[in-house]
Amino acid sequence: MTTEIRLAFEHPQARARATAPDGPLDRISVRDHVVEVEIGAFQAERGTTQRVAFNVVVEVRPMTAALDDDVDRILSYDRVTEAIEAALAEERLNLLETLAQRIAERILWEPQAVRCFVRIEKLDRGPGALGVEIVRSVDDLPTRPVAAPDTVPDPHLVYLGNAAIASPNLGRWLDQLQARAEPVILCVGLPDTPAPRTGHRMTQRRVDLLAMEQNAWMLAARDPRCVVVSTRTELDWSMKHDQISVWAPSKIVLDAVDGPTTEAPVDLAAWFAGHVEASDLLLIGAAPPAACDVPVIVQDIARSGL
Repeated sequence: MTTEIRLAFEHPQARARATAPDGPLDRISVRDHVVEVEIGAFQAERGTTQRVAFNVVVEVRPMTAALDDDVDRILSYDRVTEAIEAALAEERLNLLETLAQRIAERILWEPQAVRCFVRIEKLDRGPGALGVEIVRSVDDLPTRPVAAPDTVPDPHLVYLGNAAIASPNLGRWLDQLQARAEPVILCVGLPDTPAPRTGHRMTQRRVDLLAMEQNAWMLAARDPRCVVVSTRTELDWSMKHDQISVWAPSKIVLDAVDGPTTEAPVDLAAWFAGHVEASDLLLIGAAPPAACDVPVIVQDIARSGL
């Protein structure tokens, strides 16, 4: 076996030594850090966790000043494990490559870091470990974005039952919602036509979420001001541009780390209200949810004045 092939399967610490840039660099490492996590692009990987192993080596500039045995003067191992935890908590991911990239970027924003090796392996997907390894340096980092002040107020979430969607008052309600100062997000439930029954919880979950999305598109067909959004990026753009968003729930629900425990439509809307930090949740033609982190207002269709 050639040296190049051998090194390809060596621990990142050996690879760091073999490819060291000019000038001395110190290294810190985290070996065999195993986490149970839901990740993967295949259907069999959704709704279940698997063991994922992390091996990370960070090359850092040698300290020129006295350390004084002070942990605040070094890049701590905790910063590496915290980068892993933060990347895992951000959202559910399909690709190990995406996860490795995010971990490397978080670590390289540390002032001492120069280069980072991240190896991630799935331990339960086959007879061996299946994984990726990336190498990134500070030169690879994008320019850190300057956070713009958050000028978009908390959104007003409105759940429309099917009778409300079909109501002749829909246009008038949308007129009033559009006149509000805060962004408006509409949520819908299942259509009146029963969704197919699969007899399996995970597949039924997907069918029901897609049925809600069909209902969202039916609402959008009633009025062109209603724009269906399925990702947080689409939602943020829509809110900043004063559109009336209609939430298509599949992607955000399935990608959420702290996702809802039920797909009952009103309870799902209540979860989403907390997820987007809504100012309140207005229900038109629906009973209140079991629980909600924001104030809930229930309006009868006949008397609803928004």
